[in-house]
Amino acid sequence: MEDASAAVFVDARGIVTGWSEGARRLTGHPAEEAVGRPVRDLLAGDAPSGTPPVPSGTVVLRHRDGRLVPLRLTVRPVSGTGSAPDGYAITAESPGPAETSLAGQTFQQASMAISVLDTEQRFLRLNDAARASMGLPEEELLGRPFLDALGRTEYTLGIDRLLRRVAETGEPLHHETFGRAPSDPHLHAWNVEMWPVRGPTGEVAGTAMAGFDSTEQYRARQRLALLNEAATLIGTSLDVVRTAEELVELLVPAFADFAAVDLLDWVLDADEAPALPETAIVLRRVAHGSATAGLREAAVPLGETDVYPPFSPPARALREGRAVLARAGEDDVDRWLGGRGAPHPAGDPRHAGDHSLLAVPLRARGTTLGVAVAVRHTRPDAYAADDSALAEELASRAAVCVDNARRFARERSTALALQRSLLPKGLPGQAAVEVAHRYLPSGSAAGIGGDWFDVIPLSGSRVALVVGDVVGHGIPSTATMGRLCTAVRTLADVDLPPDELLTHLDDLVTHLASGDRDDVAELGATCLYVVYDPVSRRLTAAAAGHPAPALVLPDGTCRLVPVSAGPPLGVGGLPFEATELQLPYGSLVALYTDGLVAGRDRDVDHATGELCHALTVPADSLGSLCDSVLKAVLPEEPGDDVALLVARTRALGAEQVATRDVPYDAAEVAAVRQWAVDRLTAWGLDEAAFVTELVVSELVTNAIRYGAPPIHLRLIRDHALICEVADANPTSPHLRRAHAYDEGGRGLLLVAQLTQRWGSRQTHGGKMIWAEQPLPGT
Repeated sequence: MEDASAAVFVDARGIVTGWSEGARRLTGHPAEEAVGRPVRDLLAGDAPSGTPPVPSGTVVLRHRDGRLVPLRLTVRPVSGTGSAPDGYAITAESPGPAETSLAGQTFQQASMAISVLDTEQRFLRLNDAARASMGLPEEELLGRPFLDALGRTEYTLGIDRLLRRVAETGEPLHHETFGRAPSDPHLHAWNVEMWPVRGPTGEVAGTAMAGFDSTEQYRARQRLALLNEAATLIGTSLDVVRTAEELVELLVPAFADFAAVDLLDWVLDADEAPALPETAIVLRRVAHGSATAGLREAAVPLGETDVYPPFSPPARALREGRAVLARAGEDDVDRWLGGRGAPHPAGDPRHAGDHSLLAVPLRARGTTLGVAVAVRHTRPDAYAADDSALAEELASRAAVCVDNARRFARERSTALALQRSLLPKGLPGQAAVEVAHRYLPSGSAAGIGGDWFDVIPLSGSRVALVVGDVVGHGIPSTATMGRLCTAVRTLADVDLPPDELLTHLDDLVTHLASGDRDDVAELGATCLYVVYDPVSRRLTAAAAGHPAPALVLPDGTCRLVPVSAGPPLGVGGLPFEATELQLPYGSLVALYTDGLVAGRDRDVDHATGELCHALTVPADSLGSLCDSVLKAVLPEEPGDDVALLVARTRALGAEQVATRDVPYDAAEVAAVRQWAVDRLTAWGLDEAAFVTELVVSELVTNAIRYGAPPIHLRLIRDHALICEVADANPTSPHLRRAHAYDEGGRGLLLVAQLTQRWGSRQTHGGKMIWAEQPLPGT
């Protein structure tokens, strides 16, 4: 027998009965030492129990001098008289330095890592790729159990469990895993196929395992999944800081051990972008996150600024407009990290050189907003070119969302400033009602709406209460709101009744919309106009598609005023109807926009009921009542602007109002003047008698000369002294300048010069001329 082969005979118990010279040369054991011994004792490791006593295939024997000898065994049973074999003939040969057959060469050179193990997970054979992935020579693997050879880690324990399942069940198995190979500290993805290897009689004699390194495919899928996740996670709100936080949450821990987002200050202030400096760049930290507890990597606290020198990766990324890869050990990186007091990589010393940093600029629409920094210090894989491309894509998406949030914040700030400049800053002094108001701008992504309110003093101590809502959001709605607010004040100054005022306002909105102006809300607006007269205690209201006001009577009952809703402004061609009712002294009237009671998933009737109940709750002041109403009725996050105007009615008593019928006779003017002087004396206003006498004389004379009976004179003592003369002629007077030799035409000019303000308004039976002068001492 040649040196490369040997023959051994064993009995049914596994005791050596025959030993060839070739066996002696391969193992070093002479026949007298081998015969009579169990053949298992010659193996370097334990052999599986049962029959045959040793397995076919590659095993490792221990040479007589102690070294390990890999041999390829072929075990054949020796038939006996019964069904069981009387013994076994075993031939052994050296595996040789290389396979010579085509099949053997194919096995050895396969790109997949292929291993063959027995049913006890001992290595019988491996190809070159398998040995390379395990990082051990073949002689250290053959014959050794899987776990003993590769160690007990989470990765190897999982593979061992699967191998045992295949050996026990005889079923093949596919497995995908991601971890560190024994020979490589870097993370790898493997597609592993395991299948049973059966003997001639069909029994499971071992298991085979083939693994394909699918790291590139795995990382490509991970990158695609991260991009898909970015589409749903980043930009869920129009808030700059929250968007930055979402980017950090996406990056950690899937892409980085630590990530931070730093923005230029102008981004947070909603200003225009300045030019980037060539020297050090100042950035503000808005978000950061870490895979480790305590954020030990954060050298800059949230909300604080940091100066980035020109050589630092973030500053380079901002100036160059591209991702910058850097590693610890590079001079610029070490100098920058050392100056910041940043910690050095911790953990396995083998991984310290892989400490890696990636700085990516946040750019959107050609504007640089800031920089995102991703750091790896615990995971061994350094950032590569593919990671840079992925980071730039993620940063680009995040930058667009940050820029959208910045633009929204700027537009919202502009719209809010414009709206606040148009809304009344201080309510005008008047005695008809006590008022309080609240305005809450919308915090939703839709932006600031066009809600507005106003309190307008009218002649005769009356007051107009106005609430409106322009459809839409943003600056166009705010601009339209400003137009309507100004128009209402102008029409109120003409002293039109509520229904006529809304008709003129409707014409204005229709005219603006017909001009196809981009800054006019597409669907018009709603408005509620209410006039209260403290002398008669009458309230007149008209609505243009607006919610009806709520009325709380002194007895504590609350109801909605039955106002005809009317069409919204801008529809055109439809009438508006006014509703009149008399109010007891101390009644409470609440005007509001639909944002208070309407909204997504809100029942308007239920919310209106809550409003009525909240208005009846006692409060220290009207301002406190407004606050409690908003708290009780509004949800936590209102979806629309809310304007609330609350007014408590007052009344002028009989001692503050004097009325006289004037005969249609010029001779009665003197008697009327004297009556007015007597009335002022009774009120203690003798200082105002001279001016009042002239005003009464001029207005009454004009009514007798140019008007029509009946004529009435009324004096009102309120915050000012008001003189009113009414007649049946609806023609309004106008001021004119008389020539030097004209005998008349100076009456109204005289009234205008002597009084604080004057005017006329239409009444149901004609017109009323009025003049107002301050009370003495005011």
